[in-house]
Amino acid sequence: MLAQSGGILIAGGVLSTNDAFAQTHPKDLIFRTTEPRNAEPELGKLVQSWLTPTKHFYVRSHAPNPVLNPDSFRLRIEGMVRKPASLSLGDLGKFGKKSTTATLTCAGNRRAEYNNEGKVGGVQWEAGAIGNATWGGVSLAEVLKQAEIAPETKHVWFEGLDEIPKSGKVIPFGGSIPIQKAMIADGPGAPLLASSMNGETLTPDHGYPLRSLVPGYIGARSVKWLGKIVVSDRPSPNHYVATAYKIVKKTEPLDWIESAPIYRFPVNAAICTPKRNAKVSSGEIELSGYALPTGRPGSKIKKVEVSSNGSKWVEAKLTGEDTEFCWQLWKATIGVYADTKQLWVRAFDTSGGFMPARVPWNAKGYLQNSWYRMPIQIG
Repeated sequence: MLAQSGGILIAGGVLSTNDAFAQTHPKDLIFRTTEPRNAEPELGKLVQSWLTPTKHFYVRSHAPNPVLNPDSFRLRIEGMVRKPASLSLGDLGKFGKKSTTATLTCAGNRRAEYNNEGKVGGVQWEAGAIGNATWGGVSLAEVLKQAEIAPETKHVWFEGLDEIPKSGKVIPFGGSIPIQKAMIADGPGAPLLASSMNGETLTPDHGYPLRSLVPGYIGARSVKWLGKIVVSDRPSPNHYVATAYKIVKKTEPLDWIESAPIYRFPVNAAICTPKRNAKVSSGEIELSGYALPTGRPGSKIKKVEVSSNGSKWVEAKLTGEDTEFCWQLWKATIGVYADTKQLWVRAFDTSGGFMPARVPWNAKGYLQNSWYRMPIQIG
């Protein structure tokens, strides 16, 4: 029998949380918290390849990894459907296999930068809460079609099997997407019920045995350890849709009510090499990094520019593949001098998206996509 605990799938037993942590290559990631597990890679490792190895893919969790038995696992389909269902992994395997390559990024990526203006809570991500992977599974649209959704359906809810203490209760992590997005059946933007990542079975940290995968949307809409789908005429009432993952200046009830859930991610970019605060000699240096187009269908990176202290902007060379819903890697050569304090990068995409010089502060530290400014030392 297979058992799973604290993030590790093993044969014949259950590992303790400490054992599980030891076997997940903690040196490959920088853990911001260990219980629950939240970690990002060093930026230099992140851009070594266009496809992000699973060991270098950021981990975002709101509770400990749940203990799940794949033999008894069931995905429930409920709500405004004519044919509610309880599907085993074998049942899901009867649908045609699909795969897509897509970038996931946390809405809080680069959150720590907001602290320069005002303290924000949450996981203090730098710029590594992002990764690009090939996901395999079955079409969400095909599963919903088999359930025969009602004509008045407007939203599809996802609920995980994790258990999150919240306000004296225990709740699952939840997501919600518009039905129009859910019913995209083909192409790079089609949502999946994913069971594999980079050609291998999902690891517990990434949602084993099943997760939703929604290209173009913030990672919070790609729910891990997926256990239930609810078809509805309204967005999910789950805390992580109704309250969290919204842009608010204050966290009063009215602020949450007046703000809409975040869906698509905006264009973004970061310098990944050299390291922040690296000491380099004056003259020309090589930079590398990533740029992410907005999650709008058909959008790709058009141009990346770098600058020393915000003076003359130099266009970077785009590298790697050029695919919608995926990041673009880049390289550049730029001159640095005795008075150079920072290196900057900004990106533009084909749908008109651009990185602004400044993003207004928000209380939860979401969607930081201002020009990326990296301190450097000349010596």
